[in-house]
Amino acid sequence: MDSTNGTDEKYLTVSELNWYVKQKFDRDPYLRQIFLQGELSNFRFRRGGHQYFSLKDDKSKINVVMFRGDFDKVKFEPEEGMKVYVTGRLSTYEAQGSYQFYAKSMEPAGLGALYERFRQLQEKLAKEGLFAQEHKRPLPLFPDKIAVVTSASGAVIHDIMVTANRRFPHAEIDLFPAQVQGESAAGSLVSAMQQIQAQADEYDVLIIGRGGGSLEDLWPFNEEEVVRQVYAMKMPVISSVGHETDTTLCDLAADCRAATPTAAAEMATPALTLVLAEIGQLQTRLLTDIRAVIQVRAQALAQLENSFIMKEPQRLYEQKMQQVDQLSQQLSRMMEVIVKDQGQKLSILTQRLQHQAPDRRIKQLKQENSYLAKSLEMGIKRILEQKQAACRQAVQQLDDYSPLKTLARGYSYTTDASGNVVKSVQQLAPGDQVRLHLKDGQAIGRIEEIKEEKND
Repeated sequence: MDSTNGTDEKYLTVSELNWYVKQKFDRDPYLRQIFLQGELSNFRFRRGGHQYFSLKDDKSKINVVMFRGDFDKVKFEPEEGMKVYVTGRLSTYEAQGSYQFYAKSMEPAGLGALYERFRQLQEKLAKEGLFAQEHKRPLPLFPDKIAVVTSASGAVIHDIMVTANRRFPHAEIDLFPAQVQGESAAGSLVSAMQQIQAQADEYDVLIIGRGGGSLEDLWPFNEEEVVRQVYAMKMPVISSVGHETDTTLCDLAADCRAATPTAAAEMATPALTLVLAEIGQLQTRLLTDIRAVIQVRAQALAQLENSFIMKEPQRLYEQKMQQVDQLSQQLSRMMEVIVKDQGQKLSILTQRLQHQAPDRRIKQLKQENSYLAKSLEMGIKRILEQKQAACRQAVQQLDDYSPLKTLARGYSYTTDASGNVVKSVQQLAPGDQVRLHLKDGQAIGRIEEIKEEKND
């Protein structure tokens, strides 16, 4: 018994071994923070949960776990086959005795993390229509108030104010200062634009921008919340971020893009000197056109004043009066012809009515009616007499053919028990009951004997 217990103590349980190995992994300082690169494999995005996938290269593969809190910080959308940089630690999953990599952060490899985030966000917002040309709004020709979102200490606001005041002094420039670089810049930009949105009725156009810089420096203008706020503004937006070669997502979402702050101010304001010059040209053209119209109208008026119609207006109705007289005469002649024609028709109808006097016609119809009534009465009597004679003849014939007369001469006929007329002795048998039908009644008898006679 003791020997057996001594043998068991030499053996570890599976759980003990897995626990020991896990402690080794967790205490090894070289495994606590590892920078790993590889290709994503078996990646299936799990919404709202932990992510399980693999990293592989040409020869090997390792299982990776990235918990939800860490994965929510990833700024791009991982895809199957994408090369990535992953930072994390190596440990074991004690329940299965397998080691795996626990990722804390992930960035795309190759083109760089920021550029990959830029590309993915650009694709996403483009599909939603934030960059569509049909959503672009025209800039106002003569703005009263212009809102500017930029740094209060930069050269951008100075360039905009100088240019706007030179071109169109009437326009009021209001600065809404914001951070344009750093981690808190995106929130600052959105907050400034929301302040302008709350006073949207007061501002005709918005300029948002900053000077040049690297992709990292300009990155706040690529943040999704900033781009969406630019798209949501109620007034037209001019984006002037970086230099002419730089392009941010704010530039794509804005209604207009300017290469420099000076160009943005020129877009937002008209050149007052050019506008005044153009107004002067329009005034000159207008006066010239008015003078030309007045001259044409004056010539037309002079022609009318010198015309014979204006000098002798009675000529306008002399011919009309003659035409009225002619038409009146024609009307009188036509009325005489019509009256004469209708009088002749009336005379003819009167004669026809006299030839067809109603009292004569009524008398004739009465005579015809009396004659037809007498003819009808005679015809009915003749038919009745013919029908009565035919009826008497039919009664006589019926009486002549009646079997009762035959019975009256001493004849009778016989029926069997079923009421059938007996015509042959073959219908009878000795003992059958028969009924004799005589002139004045019936007699019932029984067949005693049958004698059949054969007639040759």
